Amino acid sequence: MLSVDRALPYLAVEAFAWTAYVKASRDYRKRRDGYRDLASRVARAPFATVRPNGDFEYYERMTHYLEAGRYDLVAGGGLEPETDSDTYNGSVWLLARRTYWADPETVPDTTSGEWQRAISFYRSRAYDQSYRWSWTSAPVERAMFIDLIHESNDANRRALQNMGVIIANHVLSTVDAFITVRLQRQEYGSGWSVEGSLPISRLLSRTSR
Repeated sequence: MLSVDRALPYLAVEAFAWTAYVKASRDYRKRRDGYRDLASRVARAPFATVRPNGDFEYYERMTHYLEAGRYDLVAGGGLEPETDSDTYNGSVWLLARRTYWADPETVPDTTSGEWQRAISFYRSRAYDQSYRWSWTSAPVERAMFIDLIHESNDANRRALQNMGVIIANHVLSTVDAFITVRLQRQEYGSGWSVEGSLPISRLLSRTSR
């Protein structure tokens, strides 16, 4: 609009960055859907018929632990957490015991504050049956799952980087345009002005009535 040739590089950067952003975002969604589907079909299928999608941390944890472990060791009655610390749920329970019990190997009374705080910690972080998983009998699929996680992370990182380029391009072009307008006004004069006034005396007279 200001007839400045520098607009062309800004437009070129904008077009390139948006194209790269759209591609990276599409790659991210494709790989995200891929690792979700793989986890549902293989690692989670034996444990539940309804398998809701988890958040990103859930799938990240699936790359670190072969099994989620059981949520409750004994059906019915009070909650009895998983004790195998090699599983995710078991590691949560171990952390809860170390955090809230005087001795993590000595079970306190279930009515005590120690027990209640530990069990509350476990409930808020452990996964129930609908989110349970196991890669024990599927090492090849687990390797594919981990690769998809890494690829989705890389694609998401590229998308964010390109969005940063777009924002920076907007900021730089805005500053450039502002400086250009100021320089043109100094060279040719503003040619326009805005004036305004407030009818103070009229307002005061109305207020006094």
